[in-house]
Amino acid sequence: MDDDAEIIAEFLVESHENLDRLDRDLVELERDPGSRERLSSVFRTIHTIKGTSGFLALNRLEQLTHVGETLLSRLRDGEVAMTPPIAEGLLAMVDTVRALLDAIERTGRDTDPAVAVAPVVAVIEGLLAEEPTEEEPTEEEPTEEEPTEEEPTEEEPPEAATPPAATPAADEPWDGVERRAVVDSSVRVDVDLLDDLVDLVGELVLTRNQLVQRSLGSTDGELVRASQRLDLVASELQESIMKTRMQPIGQVWSKLPRVVRDLSHQLGREVELVMEGHETELDRSLLEAVKDPLTHLVRNSLDHGIEPPDVRRAAGKPATGTLSLRAYHESGQVVVEIADDGRGIDPAAIGAVAVERGVVTRDQLARMDGRDVLGLIFRPGFSTAAAVSHISGRGVGMDVVRTNIERIGGSVDVSSAPGHGTTTRVRIPLTLAIIPALVVGEGGERYAIAQANLVELVRIEGDDLRRQVEDLAGAPVLRLRGSLLPLVSLAETLGGATPESQALTVVVLQSDDLRFGLCVSEVHDTQEIVVKPIGRQLKALTTYAGATIMGDGRVALILDVAGIAATAGVGATQQETAAPVVADAEDRTALLVLEVADGRRAALPLAAVARLEEFGRDRVELSGRSEVVQYRDGILPLVRLASAIGLPETSDRSDRISVVVHETGDAAGAVGIVIDRVHDVVEVPVVVTDVGRRAGVTGSAVVQDRVTELVDVETIVRRAAVPA
Repeated sequence: MDDDAEIIAEFLVESHENLDRLDRDLVELERDPGSRERLSSVFRTIHTIKGTSGFLALNRLEQLTHVGETLLSRLRDGEVAMTPPIAEGLLAMVDTVRALLDAIERTGRDTDPAVAVAPVVAVIEGLLAEEPTEEEPTEEEPTEEEPTEEEPTEEEPPEAATPPAATPAADEPWDGVERRAVVDSSVRVDVDLLDDLVDLVGELVLTRNQLVQRSLGSTDGELVRASQRLDLVASELQESIMKTRMQPIGQVWSKLPRVVRDLSHQLGREVELVMEGHETELDRSLLEAVKDPLTHLVRNSLDHGIEPPDVRRAAGKPATGTLSLRAYHESGQVVVEIADDGRGIDPAAIGAVAVERGVVTRDQLARMDGRDVLGLIFRPGFSTAAAVSHISGRGVGMDVVRTNIERIGGSVDVSSAPGHGTTTRVRIPLTLAIIPALVVGEGGERYAIAQANLVELVRIEGDDLRRQVEDLAGAPVLRLRGSLLPLVSLAETLGGATPESQALTVVVLQSDDLRFGLCVSEVHDTQEIVVKPIGRQLKALTTYAGATIMGDGRVALILDVAGIAATAGVGATQQETAAPVVADAEDRTALLVLEVADGRRAALPLAAVARLEEFGRDRVELSGRSEVVQYRDGILPLVRLASAIGLPETSDRSDRISVVVHETGDAAGAVGIVIDRVHDVVEVPVVVTDVGRRAGVTGSAVVQDRVTELVDVETIVRRAAVPA
C-alpha cells in the first residue's frame, strides 16, 4: 500500500503541473488554432494522464480523458477545427480532471459523486458527433425546455462546463486550519542549484570546523556557546541538503528489466529478474556514475553466466535462470550485489586464458590464490569469449567497470562457485561531498581516513609489542585476537623511515575483504571533512583519494585505503586464520602453510617453527656439501624443503631466501628450512590421508580448500645429515 500511495502521490504532483500548463496552452490555442506545437503538447499531456489513470484503475478519470484525447486527436489530424464550443468543452474537461485529482488526493479514489463527469463526457461526445453546439442550451440564451436551477438535469451542458468541485468546496465550512495539498508539498529544483547548495554547505562546514577549533581554548563563554550553536545548525543543514540529493537506486534499475528481456531473447536464455532494495538511496551524482557499470555487469551475467535452457537441464538446474539485484546499506556505504545461478567462473580456465594471452606468466599464476585469479578478469584486454560479438569478446568492459567504480571511491569484487553461479559485489560511498573521517598524524603532517574503512584502533606497548608483533616471511604481522593482521607503516608508504618507538598505534582498516593495520605516529580526532579533488599532478599517486581543509586552514590529504594496500603489496587475509581454540581443541592442529614448487602447498606443525627469517642469497655459504648461513653468532645449517620432500627446487628466483628456523632441542641448536614463501597460519581440524605419503611427508590433508602435504620435520632434518 505504501508503494501505491507513493505512486499516486507522484502522479498527482505531475498531473497538477501538467494541468496548469494545459490551461495556458488551451487559451493560447484558442487564440491561435493553427499552432501544431501547442496542439501536440495538449494531446501528449492528456494522453499521459489517461495512460497512468488506466494503470492505477482510476476508471472515471480514464473515461473522461479518453474522450478528451479523441477530440484532441481529431483536432490534431485536421478533421475538425478549433471553435469556441470545442475550447469550452476542453476547458471544462480540464476543470473536471482537476476536481477528480483533488478527490483522489482526499480519498485515494476517483468515485466522489460530488464531481460530475457524465455531463462533460456528454458535451465532448456531442462535439465528436459534430452536433451544432450553438443550439445547446446556455445561460445566455435560455429556452423554454431549460430546467430551472431547482431541477438540474444530468444533460445540462452549462453544469458540465463549470468546475464541478467548486460548489462542494464552497459548501464545506472552513475550520481555520490551513491544509497543504500534495502538489504543494514538493517543488522541482534545478540540479545545478542543488550542486551550488552542496558546495556552499561544504564551505560552511569548513568555516564551522575552524570556529569550533578556535573556540575550544577560548575563555569567552558567549563565543563558545555561539560556536556550539553554529556546530549544531551547520550539521542539521548539511544533513538536510544531502537528503535533497539522495535518490533511490531503483531509478537506475528501472531500465534493467527491458535490458534483461531483450538480451535474454537475443541469447536464447530464460531469465527471471529479481530486484530487492530498490528504495536504497544514493547521491544523485553517484547514481549517474554507476548506471553504466551496473548495466555492463548485468549483461555479463546473461552472456557469460546463465546457461541456455538445454545446458541447464543437462546440469540438473531449472531451465529458467535467476538474476538477482540487491542493494543495501552497510558501514556507511551502499552495497549492490549482482548474482546469477549460472555456470560460475572456473579459476583454472581463467588462468589458462591469462597465460595464453600473456596477461600473466605461468610462474606468476602459480603463486596466485583463487581470489587473485578471479581478479584477472579486471585486467585490460582480458576476455574468455571464444569469438568477438556485439555483446562481448573484445576484452573491454570489466576493467572499465572497476576504473569507474574506483573513481567515485567505490570498489568491486567477484566471488564465484563453478557450476553454481557468480556474485559481483559493488561498494559505493553514500556521497562524495562531506564524509566523517579519522585524522591521523605522520611526520608533522595530518592525513584523513574515511570512517567507512575504519574497523578499530589498537595501541600496543611494552611486552605486548614484542609478543604480538612478529615477522612473517619478512613482513610484519600483528597477532590480534587469534588472527594474523598484516601491518603497513604509513611513514614508509609515504617515503620516510619508521620512527623508533616503545609503543605502536595501529589503525585497523578494511577495504572489501582486505583487512590490514596501518601504523601511524599520532591519532588526532574524528570530524566531518569536505572532500576536495586533488590536482592532476597527484592523480597518478594511488595513495591519496582527495584533500580537505582542516580547522586551522591547513590542507590535509585523504588516504586511499585500497591504494595503500596495493602499494604495500598487502594481499587478502583470512579473517579467522587462527581463531581462538574452543572445546574441540583436541581436534584442531596449528599449521604454518607454505608454498613450494610452483604453487604447491605444504604445511609444517606450528610447534616446530621457532622463527621466520629472510636472508640475502649472498649470505649463503658452503660447509662441505651443506649450505649454511651465519646466524646469531653461530652457524645455521640450511635444508631445502622442496628437494627434501622430492619436489623440484624453485627458490632460486630472487635475491633473498625465506627460512623457517626449527629448534632441534639438542646440542645442534637450530636448522633453517628454506621455503618459497609463507602463505598463512591456520588452526583447523586436520584429517590426514595416505595420499602422497613418502619420506619427509606424513600424508596429505585439505587445508583452506587446497590439498596440502604435511611435512615430517624430523625426517627431513635427518635425511639432510643434520642431527635432529
